Amino acid sequence: MERITAARQPARYSSHRHVHDFGSLLVRESFDQYQAHDLALLVGQPGQRALDRNDIRMLMTARIRNALAQLLRDKNPLAPVSRPGLVDPGIAQNAEQPARDRRTGAQLIRTRQSTLDGNVHEVISVLHTAGQGPREAPQPRQQSDNLLAKIFAQCLHTVSGSMLKIVCTLLIITVQSAHAQIGVPTVRLPALPQPQLPDVSRTLSGTVEQVDSGALKDVRQLKLRDLVRRNRATLEVDRNGAPIVRGEVLAVSPSDAELNAALAAGFTLVRVRALDGLDARIVVLGAPKGMDTQRALLRLREIVPAASLDFNHIYTDSGGVVGGGVGSGDRPAPQSNGPVENAGPEAKLPGRIGLIDSGVDVAHPVFKDVPIHQYGCAGSPVPGPHGTAVASLMIGRSAEFQGAAPGSELYAADVFCGVPTGGAADAISDAFAWLARQKVAVINVSLVGPSNAILEAVVRLVVARGHLIVAAVGNDGPAAPPLYPASYPGVVGVTGVDTRHRVLIEACRGPQVKFAAPGADMSAAKSSQTFDLVRGTSYAAPIVASLLAATLREPDKEGAARAVDELARTALDLGTAGMDTTYGYGLVGADLAPAVRLAGAKAR
Repeated sequence: MERITAARQPARYSSHRHVHDFGSLLVRESFDQYQAHDLALLVGQPGQRALDRNDIRMLMTARIRNALAQLLRDKNPLAPVSRPGLVDPGIAQNAEQPARDRRTGAQLIRTRQSTLDGNVHEVISVLHTAGQGPREAPQPRQQSDNLLAKIFAQCLHTVSGSMLKIVCTLLIITVQSAHAQIGVPTVRLPALPQPQLPDVSRTLSGTVEQVDSGALKDVRQLKLRDLVRRNRATLEVDRNGAPIVRGEVLAVSPSDAELNAALAAGFTLVRVRALDGLDARIVVLGAPKGMDTQRALLRLREIVPAASLDFNHIYTDSGGVVGGGVGSGDRPAPQSNGPVENAGPEAKLPGRIGLIDSGVDVAHPVFKDVPIHQYGCAGSPVPGPHGTAVASLMIGRSAEFQGAAPGSELYAADVFCGVPTGGAADAISDAFAWLARQKVAVINVSLVGPSNAILEAVVRLVVARGHLIVAAVGNDGPAAPPLYPASYPGVVGVTGVDTRHRVLIEACRGPQVKFAAPGADMSAAKSSQTFDLVRGTSYAAPIVASLLAATLREPDKEGAARAVDELARTALDLGTAGMDTTYGYGLVGADLAPAVRLAGAKAR
């Protein structure tokens, strides 16, 4: 942080840097107003570097440009009134007469700490002296920088309208050429207070609390855009910017006549996924040659208007690894004084839980002797950090670590398989069908994406058969539109809270939220045989799924409703009284979050 607040070091002066230095002055004068959450955006993701001056300049450029543009547009530019710490006596004493009309020269804006010396007559005398020829050797760079800033301030308070732009421009040009000939007067800058900035070396758990919630939805969008940019051959975006598989259109259980009509129109049959256990099938059609995916969907809807059609959307995880202790990968995990006690029936009655995510690293010590059945990727699941972390929070157990339902039988479907098109809607639908065939009552889905007609139809079939789908509501921020599958009817949406029972600032809100659970300040298994700090609604959902699985052992529609009601009665009501759009029924599993102290430790 010293790189942010340290004083500017003297440097060799060059005349073309006048405007840059004026911008620097604006940064200094407005820095105490600048909110820490804007800075936190630069460190919102793990692995990013600390801030330096270049980061701040880039971050402030837009604000400086907007401030100058506003001043230059004003008819009678006066001193800014938005900052309570600034006073312009020429305005405060006579609002009807702008400071430029007073007989005395307009004073520069002054702070409560100090006052700038002189007035506009001093600027005029300096320019007059500059035209009389060389005098003394140039003064240090700081004096010329102060002069330029002062000229701008005086100019903005003495001239208005179109003349303002002309005079300001002429003053800058004149001062730049005069600097090499004269010694400019000393002008003292006010001693502005140094702001208290957040420690940017903190983990994401400490920094994200100060992030502008309106910008949170951009974080996932940037990640998705990067995914599409790196895989243009297989991915593109729909009209809303959501990633889709290029050239593919999905149809759920089309009739033979509808399928034949599509094939006759030039569509190709890419693959068919038989959803045994749900009495349905998904047909993946390829767009006709020379036709883009969006046009292909529109064309197919014209050909078979009664069919349920949509893009093959891509779904992504709803949480991230914050990162453990640096360089602590070889540090043994802290010794436990005894078995970890988890309140609730889940510790006594291990059951069966389903997971739709990336592959699970079954070699991690927390999964030793735990029954795990994996599906997908042609029989060769690809272990991923997200799926491994989520699975550990459900069924993981070791001397120092326990999930919410330690030792329970896990049915894990890998829908990513380490390929760019991983997380596609048809793969998720196939995973639901597999779990339905296995009679797994509770299914956790810590993935988010847009609404999709095919996936919605499959979710409806699963819920109708008595399964409970528990899904993360997402981390796009409280003002973001709903994400899916958490927002489909019948799905149990889960948000996350921190150790102080405050909802995560990045968590989505709305009627889809049914429960809150720990989603920050906790550790989870990492694929490299260690543990990491995790944060996000992705990691709250498996805790709720584990609690529900302790009650609902077999798919049963009435039993599923009873399980939700029973869990709701044990929830700690947070926020407004009763069920709300932030915490749902309230907080459950508050004591089931694995300890933070394990982060960075080597699993044993």
